[in-house]
Amino acid sequence: MTTLTQSDATPWTIGRLLSWTAEFLARNGVDDPRLSGEVLLAHAADCRRIDLYARFDRKLENGQLDRFREWVRRAAAHEPVAYLVGRKEFFSLAFHVTPDVLIPRAETEELVECIIDLARSRSTAPPMRLLDLGTGSGCIAIAVLSQLRDATCVATDISPAAIGVARGNAERLGVADRLTLVQADRLALPREVVPLGGFDLIACNPPYIPLDQLAGLDVAVRDFEPQLALTDGGDGLSFYQSIADGSAEILSADGVVAVEVADGATPEVIEAMTRGGRFGHRLTRKDRVVGKERVLIFHRC
Repeated sequence: MTTLTQSDATPWTIGRLLSWTAEFLARNGVDDPRLSGEVLLAHAADCRRIDLYARFDRKLENGQLDRFREWVRRAAAHEPVAYLVGRKEFFSLAFHVTPDVLIPRAETEELVECIIDLARSRSTAPPMRLLDLGTGSGCIAIAVLSQLRDATCVATDISPAAIGVARGNAERLGVADRLTLVQADRLALPREVVPLGGFDLIACNPPYIPLDQLAGLDVAVRDFEPQLALTDGGDGLSFYQSIADGSAEILSADGVVAVEVADGATPEVIEAMTRGGRFGHRLTRKDRVVGKERVLIFHRC
């Protein structure tokens, strides 16, 4: 196959670029090569992905083609496309992402839907007060607030850079007035951000990958996403144990905890959360992407 160069005699139309890029990325083992090529090309052409198909015979400007070539080279080396274009869709919202934050996954939408369902089941209760631990890009908190117009949220992250990304997303997506962002490690919250009576729900998608499994991750995850968001440096259970040990003091009397879990980790997480007798397991929900157990709900005992 020819290389992607400007000196090629055959014009590099958008249609030709799409075909070439999909094949090139596939040969380099990139997931969803066609979709990845479309996202990169739409970004280079400054248009929507759907608009590419009405422009098959058009060519990119020289500067656009140069940028596209560089992005394709980096994507072929497994640098995540979301970082290359600086955004990722989650819960039908466009989130800005950088290498300082975990890329939002479709599986995590199950956690958002579960939180929304729990909030709406409280028919006569006051507006939900949510705590989102390890917010990253803010995707969980912001997606929930976008659907629950009277809810409020405190979101934490140990990374100041992540807090900056989440703040920008909250402002751009119109929920900044109901979201308080705090740089904090786990449950080390300033007392002034804890509402009177406690939070109604604590949500967390923790770094649950055991350290000894980190090397076996896909290179796009292992080498490019922030390690602090992937692993706790141990067995992947310490965040759950921290929540079980410390959240009762800041949770309302009928409050609940909703956490995301790794594939196959449900028994270990339930044991960690219920070991001290402070919480009981209420519900398990499977995600709609691969049908794996993904979200666990716990209530105070």
